[in-house]
Amino acid sequence: MSAATPGIIRPMVGRDSAFFWEGTAAGELRIQCCPACGALRFPPGPSCPRCHAFDQSHVVAAGTGTVFSYVVHRHPPVPGKELPIVLALIDLDEGVRMVGEVVDAVPDGGGPEDIEIGMRLRVDFRRVDDELTLPIWRKA
Repeated sequence: MSAATPGIIRPMVGRDSAFFWEGTAAGELRIQCCPACGALRFPPGPSCPRCHAFDQSHVVAAGTGTVFSYVVHRHPPVPGKELPIVLALIDLDEGVRMVGEVVDAVPDGGGPEDIEIGMRLRVDFRRVDDELTLPIWRKA
C-alpha cells in the first residue's frame, strides 16, 4: 500500500464512519440506517436519533440529490485544493442532507453563475491515493 498523499486534509475515520469511507473506495455512497426503525441518518453516529438503538447498518444511496444551499470558497487557500471551491449542502433523494464539493460548477472565469439552488447533482468519486477516495458532486 502506498503512503498517504501529503498536503491533503484527511477525514477522521472512526468506528461510526468507517463504513462510509469503505463505500467511497468501492464507488458507493453509503448512508447509515437504523435496523430497528429504518431511520436514515447523516452524518453517521453511534445511536439512532429517532429510537436510540445502537445497532448500525447502511444503505447504498442512489447518489443523486438537489442543491439546498452553496458557497463559493475563494480564500484562504485549502491544502490540496485549487480555488475557487464550490461547497454545497445537498438534499439526497433518500431524504438526508450532506455537504459536498461540486467540481464542475465554477466556470474558468471563477464566477458562481454555473450553480443554483435546486440544481440536480450526481455523486462521483475522486481517488486521492490508496487510502482515500472522496465523494465529489457533478451536475446531473
